[in-house]
Amino acid sequence: MNPVREVFGGFGVLLRGLAIVLRRPRLFLLGALPALITSLLFLAALVTLAVNLTDLVAWATPFAREWDTVWQGLLRGALSVGLLAGAVLVMVVAFTTVTLGLGAPIYDKIAELVEQELGGAPEAPEESLAAGLVRSIRQSVGIVLVSLLVTVGAFLLGLIPLVGWMIGPVLTAVMGGWLLGVELTASAFDRRGLLLVRDRRHFMGTRRWRVLGFAVPTYFLLAIPFVAVAVFPAATAGGTILARELLPATPQGSQPPQDPRTPPHPHSPPPEQPQGPQGAPQPPGHP
Repeated sequence: MNPVREVFGGFGVLLRGLAIVLRRPRLFLLGALPALITSLLFLAALVTLAVNLTDLVAWATPFAREWDTVWQGLLRGALSVGLLAGAVLVMVVAFTTVTLGLGAPIYDKIAELVEQELGGAPEAPEESLAAGLVRSIRQSVGIVLVSLLVTVGAFLLGLIPLVGWMIGPVLTAVMGGWLLGVELTASAFDRRGLLLVRDRRHFMGTRRWRVLGFAVPTYFLLAIPFVAVAVFPAATAGGTILARELLPATPQGSQPPQDPRTPPHPHSPPPEQPQGPQGAPQPPGHP
């Protein structure tokens, strides 16, 4: 496939998602609400941290109380900057995960609406609420930790002279977008019984350029605090559309697609033997 066409097609998926939610203003506003709440919570936490930063750093460094004023100021100033930067980093990385968790029923409704509008979606597999919650939390924590590692690694690469200024941001955008795609496609994959992150990664890997064309612009838009409020509903709808494009079509009532690397279930029934005219099994090799 043409990479350029795939990239633009991926961005078109985001626009299609936006078109779907804009046709339902009430659902769009509901979808924007969790992102707004998360933005306000993070902003309040950041302001609270900034206001109390001096006292917090002084409390954490009692050993520097008797130091010379210059050295004490340098140490505590560096710790203040590091603490504030770390808080911002965690908030940026966790924003999508927290918003998706906070607005899970709303975003599931948006995904369901997209499925109904496009048609051909299988029924969601049965899973207990507790099992689904534990799985979702475990996967979300894993994605946040990987995002933090990628962000820190990209920052360190950015310190490389001459080329670091380019490598760091590119790696952050590509990996951050990819992980965002893993999160935004979750609902559609779950509906088809593909409950593991590796399932999503496998199918996303079949059309990487399309995934990045959708996920990287979305990643940048969601990084803008209050722009994210409007983008999130469209991103949720777009993630469902993208997942449908990645997965083979599944007729209603049939089994969802399975990751080819996944072994067959141990209790799967054996294949039926060919029947003869009277219904008796034919011996092997019988014409």
